[in-house]
Amino acid sequence: MRLIRSTPAECEAMAQVHAEAFDKPWRDDEFEDLLDGEGIYGFLAAGPDETPLGVILCRVAAGEVEVLTLGVAAAARRRGVARALLAVAMPAARDLGAAEAFLEVAVDNSAAIALYDAAGFRQAGLRKAYYDRRPAGFTDALVMRLDLGAAAA
Repeated sequence: MRLIRSTPAECEAMAQVHAEAFDKPWRDDEFEDLLDGEGIYGFLAAGPDETPLGVILCRVAAGEVEVLTLGVAAAARRRGVARALLAVAMPAARDLGAAEAFLEVAVDNSAAIALYDAAGFRQAGLRKAYYDRRPAGFTDALVMRLDLGAAAA
């Protein structure tokens, strides 16, 4: 697996992975717009044949990094792709001046919660009715936090 620092050239592949991972995926032009933003960076995981496997997009501001999205293609799940993306994205955040990381995850996404727990993230709060899953309704999100200083040690 190759981890590629995201540029506009990767946006189509990033959107492809996102479409496999989420019910409300982001388009390639949305990824491109985001990558133009201040403090935004990301990585694309690609297989040996350049097949897009996973994507992470983050924003650093005021000493914090927010994981905006992390998704893995269905065929690549349970193969360490998300773990590898976190492992490259968090040191990059430290390099950009972030001391702590935050993310939101649906309370019913046990696989993602287990991944984040294993990476050292801990629950810092709860956002009620954060994810709109209409027509099924709304789902709460855990806010999770990682001390990047402790994670480096």
